[in-house]
Amino acid sequence: MAATDLASTDFAALRAEYRTFMDEHVYPNEQVLAREDDAADALIAELRGRAKEAGLWAPHLPPDAGGTGHGFLAYAHLNEEIGRVTWAQLVFNCQAPDAGNGEILHLFGTEEQKERFLRPLVEGETRSFFSMTEPEVSGADPTGLRTTAVLDGDEWVINGHKWFSSGAEGAGFGIVMAATEPDAGPYERMSQILVPAETKGIEIRPVPILGHPGRGWSTHCEVWYRDVRVPAENVLGGRGAGFLIAQKRLGPGRIHHVMRWLGQMQRAFDLMCTRALEREAFGGKLADKQTIQNWIADSAAEIQACRLLTLDAAHKIDAGDEARVEISLIKFYAAKVLTDVIDRALQVHGALGLTDRSPLGHMYQMARGAHIYDGPDEVHRMVVSRRILKAFADGEGWQFN
Repeated sequence: MAATDLASTDFAALRAEYRTFMDEHVYPNEQVLAREDDAADALIAELRGRAKEAGLWAPHLPPDAGGTGHGFLAYAHLNEEIGRVTWAQLVFNCQAPDAGNGEILHLFGTEEQKERFLRPLVEGETRSFFSMTEPEVSGADPTGLRTTAVLDGDEWVINGHKWFSSGAEGAGFGIVMAATEPDAGPYERMSQILVPAETKGIEIRPVPILGHPGRGWSTHCEVWYRDVRVPAENVLGGRGAGFLIAQKRLGPGRIHHVMRWLGQMQRAFDLMCTRALEREAFGGKLADKQTIQNWIADSAAEIQACRLLTLDAAHKIDAGDEARVEISLIKFYAAKVLTDVIDRALQVHGALGLTDRSPLGHMYQMARGAHIYDGPDEVHRMVVSRRILKAFADGEGWQFN
């Protein structure tokens, strides 16, 4: 997005449009959506149609890719509204992992790949999954991935075992990270290959997470590839470009998560404050108790700090910066703030917070994974510290701009 376009964007007006849609269509139906049954699927389809008609569709992508986006910073603002309900990202067709997959297809796909895979993804006609993590090796070190793809004539033959391929159940295609250049350096060995889900030799099995089996988009799946054959032209962005594309995808993907977490933590904060003013214990309102007041004050400070860090990173990405330190910083910091704020809100609600009469239980369940996926907290801390220390070792020092 050009600087003039970004400067002219009215973030408050954009947020108001999404907030109005959420108020009218998403919040009133939240309990139905959370059932993950046929009625929920039908309602999702109806709301997606309404969102498309309202011009609120695929806000993560620019118009030339079929979306309605206004840049990364605008998308950060919008996710403070969208992220407040888990299912809202699906309603607006900006859900993970499709959002990240759509972005790399837009950046690296051929015209034929865009027509076959990106167009139906953006139109909402299909979903996708990203098949990278493997159970036998640490996801924190993807140089050890064991899935292979060997060129046999004009076809890739893929063999391997993946898991946490989120949303794979019912998806139309996946993007598979596989070693195609075994003799190359560790960061030039991998390629990303587009694989239709119905291809012979693929087996997809959902893995329950913290007791939640999921359904369709909300599944986290184990995937086996046994002599899976796809055309040679299905490689995305060129042979050996897997890590380059992964960085382009995972960096923005991580900040996408944090944007949505901002909505979650702000909603938990709202619920905590409202409940503190309503609930009585030991002769007074919870809001009058010092412990509760401390929780509210700490949460307010942490949320605002997280918000400003996120908007700063989004602004840098819009300006063309990869913002790797900023993204790693907010990834581990936001995960802690998210779980802390939801946990405090649960404590203030008491037993009610554990029931399905409140969204907090589901929010808490989902938040724990924030410390692990897309790089565990420990790895992001390592990335931040190494880059800062290297700058000092080089005599440059470090300054956040």
